[in-house]
Amino acid sequence: MIKFVFMINRLDGMTTEEFVEHHRNRHAPLFTSIPEARWYVRKYTVSHPVPAEGYPSPAYDGITEIWFDSWADHDAFFTSKNYTELVNPDESTFIDMKSVAVMVTEEKVVI
Repeated sequence: MIKFVFMINRLDGMTTEEFVEHHRNRHAPLFTSIPEARWYVRKYTVSHPVPAEGYPSPAYDGITEIWFDSWADHDAFFTSKNYTELVNPDESTFIDMKSVAVMVTEEKVVI
């Protein structure tokens, strides 16, 4: 299984609360509403920092993780009409696209 981790920051002028609200309550439901999400995506999560005394301030405002069984599923999802016309355009309404960092991984559960 292939896991994609997208580390994202909010647009300038957007509050943390507005960013989290959009990511969790607008973008995530939009993402999961398209049939391709059920066909190709094995797992999808959104995460946001919480106060953690003694730890440095987070470098990112949020993380999106998406798991696929294969590169073919990844390609089919990200090139689908529903993703390219509905989901992708929403990303630039709340994400600073210039600051996005991506890590492609194979997750190994240890415990």
